[in-house]
Parts: sequence; structure tokens; C-alpha cells
Amino acid sequence: MKTKLTLTAGLKKLGAALLIWTLGLTFISTSVSAQVKGVKNIVIVHGAFADGSGWKGVFNILSKKGYNVTVVQNSLSGLKNDVDATLRILDKQDGPTILVGHSWGGTVITEAGMHKNVVALVYVAAFQPDKGENTAQWADSLPNAPEFGILPPDEKGIIYYSKENFHAGFCADLSKEDADFLFASQGPILGESFVTPVTEAAWNSKPTYGIVATMDKSINPQIERNMYKRSKTKITEVKGSHVIFASQPEAVSKVILEAAEKK
Repeated sequence: MKTKLTLTAGLKKLGAALLIWTLGLTFISTSVSAQVKGVKNIVIVHGAFADGSGWKGVFNILSKKGYNVTVVQNSLSGLKNDVDATLRILDKQDGPTILVGHSWGGTVITEAGMHKNVVALVYVAAFQPDKGENTAQWADSLPNAPEFGILPPDEKGIIYYSKENFHAGFCADLSKEDADFLFASQGPILGESFVTPVTEAAWNSKPTYGIVATMDKSINPQIERNMYKRSKTKITEVKGSHVIFASQPEAVSKVILEAAEKK
């Protein structure tokens, strides 16, 4: 009898412990969910002469707030290839998604943003062509800064950023050490990417946000303003270089959060 009572008491204690554990998990889950208002999925598309690793600061900020963040790794081998890479990631999202693009990535999200999961777009110092337009026509619409360092295509049609101008022209507000690493790991892009027209422009039908990097030496900031004003994009100006997502991750994250919380 004593053994039976002891066993019964033990089971009751175990049940109570399991209940507390379950309630604890529920509380944690609820706490994380409470931080996320609106859309919980964010997909980021990097630009040319870089890869997704520079977005670590933004990733950390958004992830800690409970968002599901995915960074697309583009091949930079043509508009269709980069759009397809982005669409594959969007297919894996479990619901509404904010699509973010930097520089060349803006051209990519303009077309890929037609995906059914995308509910808003965020352009970060990015190109924003309309249907039938290409990146090059906007890049050449105003004079470049003296620090500009994008080279002509080489014998294989690949475009690199010059070593001499990389720090001043691409990432002047980062340390030399960080700039040296970015140069060493830069992603060259197939030149024909810049002259390929987009077939659809998602910003015509979806809410759109844009960040102007006011110290940008790779895209004239006025070009960014002109594109964003044409599309009636909600504009935020932030003092920073072309890689403003790396130098000012808090400011960039704030705009992404605004897009996510309004949906």
C-alpha cells in the first residue's frame, strides 16, 4: 500500500512539473510572438560586389525581435538567375513576407516581388526600374562621384569594383580592415545583368519603402531619390555609404520593421 501511495504521489509531482514546463514554453512562445506585429518573414537580397554576410547586423537585430530572416545568396550571373534564386527562397516562406533589396538587389526584388508571399518591398540604396527598364539606364542618368570605382566589363563580360576606389567609393564609413575584407570577398557581376530589362515591377502594386544613403558614392543619391519619388515610395534618408546596411544596421532595420508592422 505504501509503495502504491508513493508511486501515486510521484506521478502527481511529475504531472505538476510537466504542467509548469508546458506553461513555461507557452509563455516563451507567446513572448516572442508578441514582439512580432504583422508580417514575421523577411527575405533580404544583396547587391553586386558583395554577398549576404554584410547583413549580419540587420539579421541579428530582426532575429532577436522574433522575425524569421532569410538572406538570399545571389550568383550575380544575370537577372533571371538572381530572380530565380530569390523566388526559391520566397517559395519556402510560410506566409506574408517583406522583401528587401540592396543596390542591384533592388532590380531583383522589383521582379521577384510579384511572388504571392511578398506583401511589401524595401529598397536600400537600391535600383528601382519600372517594367521594360534596366539598371544601367538609371545608373547612367546622373554623373558619378569622383570616388566611383565600378570598372568596365573584362574580356569575359564580368564587372568588378576597383581596389583603388573600393573603400572610398563603396564603404567609406567602415574601417579599412572591414573594407579590405569586403574587397577580398567581393562578388563580381555579369555585365549583361545591368542591361537586362525587368519584365514586371512589383512596386506598382505593393507598398514600397526606400532608403537613400546620403553619402553613397556608388549610386548618386539623387538617382535614388528620383526613382523613389517616381514610384511614390516612402523615403527615409540616412547618412551613410553605399553599404549602409552594414554601417547603419539599426537605421535600416527600423525601416524594415516599419514595413513589417504595418501589414
